[in-house]
Amino acid sequence: MHRSPPRRRTSPWGDPRRRRLLLHALPKTDLHVHLDGSIRPATLLELGKEQGIRLPVRSNQELRRFLSSLTSGVSLPRYLKAFDLTLKVLQERDALERAAFELAEDAHKEQVRYMEVRYCPALHTRQGLSMEGSVETVTAGLERARRRYGIQTGTIVCGIRHLSPRLSLKLAEVAVAYYGRGVVGFDLAGAEKDYPAKAHRKAFDHVVRNNVNVTVHAGEAFGAESIAQALHYCGAHRIGHGTRLREDPDILRYVNDHRIPLEMCLTSNVQTGAVASLRAHPFHEYLTLGLRVTLNTDNRLVSSTTMTRELDRAVTALRLRPADVRHVLLNGFKSAFLPLRERGDMVLRAVAEMDAVFEAARARDKETEPDLL
Repeated sequence: MHRSPPRRRTSPWGDPRRRRLLLHALPKTDLHVHLDGSIRPATLLELGKEQGIRLPVRSNQELRRFLSSLTSGVSLPRYLKAFDLTLKVLQERDALERAAFELAEDAHKEQVRYMEVRYCPALHTRQGLSMEGSVETVTAGLERARRRYGIQTGTIVCGIRHLSPRLSLKLAEVAVAYYGRGVVGFDLAGAEKDYPAKAHRKAFDHVVRNNVNVTVHAGEAFGAESIAQALHYCGAHRIGHGTRLREDPDILRYVNDHRIPLEMCLTSNVQTGAVASLRAHPFHEYLTLGLRVTLNTDNRLVSSTTMTRELDRAVTALRLRPADVRHVLLNGFKSAFLPLRERGDMVLRAVAEMDAVFEAARARDKETEPDLL
């Protein structure tokens, strides 16, 4: 008796090119992106020449090799050495404004509708620029992008774990002074191990008392107890990374019950050694458990990534279906540090735009492809 060959399982995304085009077309947020880790390669090299700075790399190829040596999954401190390079050229007002504008421009080109750019103003003062001046300069660059492209942005002022808690307090004061004038939140970044967040509690007390949004890098290079400190000592409204949250079921339940968003960054987590591989990442596990998981780039230059690439890696490595991606993207819009009504309006626009993108894809492929949703 003749038997028909078994039917091949067809991806709901279609072929890889179609998948990437669809992911590119979807509206996105990027809530966790570092300005000094996201400068364009060409801009980095050009600014070095303009400013007469002798960089350890002189071409895009050398730059890629240099960054690859730091992002091979060894450790977070090794990964962070890349910022020693980028910060060399981000000490002048024009350079800082350009980097902010170009970051927003690049995000706009892949349909990022809302982005929160984080940086430490104290790291841009080597040539006389004040912390306040750096905040105003970055805001000006992002505002220029908004006027040209319509992309909505905010900035997050970062304290640094290994620097003085007194400096963190000064940075918190800057964040409060500019809150609502470009600044949307305060963060603590840098190496976790040996630098507990609770040492910077005065800074967080100041921003919380002044009703400023708080996010904290935690659970990336240290265990779930780092996340607990971020929540209970620092008053975090969101968690940067949170990769190791599953190590403490009680903290995981707390984060889930209180709908505390996780700013997850797949590529950089592999490159810092937070996870062994993309497939070993807990992103899908957290999504299945109902956690408010968002997807972000972290550092576009250092990690050689974009939001579209992050989504594509999530789809291919973690088997996300279109409904999963839609859920993750909406989580991003729901988690923005924006006033409730403004955030709600943005979510409604994102839903309408996503539905239109998926419907257009269905219309093109209804004869040959299964339903996307």
